[in-house]
Amino acid sequence: MNILLERIYDHSSTKGYRVLVDRLWPRGVSKSEAKLDDWWKDLAPSDKLRRWYGHDSEKWGEFRKSYLKELKSHRERARELKSNSRTPLILLYGAKTKQYTHAKVLREYLQRLK
Repeated sequence: MNILLERIYDHSSTKGYRVLVDRLWPRGVSKSEAKLDDWWKDLAPSDKLRRWYGHDSEKWGEFRKSYLKELKSHRERARELKSNSRTPLILLYGAKTKQYTHAKVLREYLQRLK
């Protein structure tokens, strides 16, 4: 499955199944301009993990490991959502940095998921 990552604030014109993967709705983005097909907030990092991480690049390795552990506890839900998606699947996130976003970890997890 082709899985792309896009920042929701970039207003891309890429065609595909658009899914918000943040637990919180992105500030300043209306539901109509988001043009979402789905919102997978249950696959986003827990509030506790998200707050601890705070997009601190020095915590990236530990965050990635902890988030993958959280995702394993939602394996069946992830399979269900992935199987109901069309391709390309576009994971939308609000983080400012593309290098240290949870969406990268989620894409990695979904690509390995059987």
